[in-house]
Amino acid sequence: MKHGIDYSLYLCTDRRLMTSATIEESVEAALKGGTTVIQLREKDCSSKEFYELGLRVKKITAAYHVPLIINDRVDIALAVHADGVHVGQGDLPCKVVREIVGPDMLIGVSAATLSEAVQAEKDGADYLGVGAMYATNTKTDTRPVSMEELLKIRAAVNIPIVVIGGINRNTLGNFKGTGVDGLAVVSAIVAQPDPEAAARELLRLWKA
Repeated sequence: MKHGIDYSLYLCTDRRLMTSATIEESVEAALKGGTTVIQLREKDCSSKEFYELGLRVKKITAAYHVPLIINDRVDIALAVHADGVHVGQGDLPCKVVREIVGPDMLIGVSAATLSEAVQAEKDGADYLGVGAMYATNTKTDTRPVSMEELLKIRAAVNIPIVVIGGINRNTLGNFKGTGVDGLAVVSAIVAQPDPEAAARELLRLWKA
């Protein structure tokens, strides 16, 4: 699973924004629309709830042969046999995460500067989430990344990059030709009246 992953359309879940009744429905709709990676992001539930939800979502992503990444929680990622874990700059360092999860699990790292990106690759990250590219209501504590910084990061690292932060059908065209591997989105799929159609449209526009 680790090599040859398609990062084209990378969805981060958000129960506060979703139009679907459950996380599972939101994820399945996105997968039907062609989403290529799912990151399960849960900030406000107990470890037990996160674990149980992770198991249910893993069944769905496995049926679609799409990797499941757990946000922040290395313990949950291991417990549900997720395909990967994604950490931010305030979480456990990538190097430590790699020691815990071993060589086979995917590790994604959020980076907003060239030095963070280079360090993440050095420490064993498999891909980077670079942003926030635009202001977003999904996360309020983000650091803005300029297009210039993104291009510097792309030139400096060899691992895949997904851009995040305010990515939607109106902004995704700005990243064509930058060499990034995909788009990480939240509300552009989960907050739409028809998440499946929204995912399909984003993928079509990105690949066009």
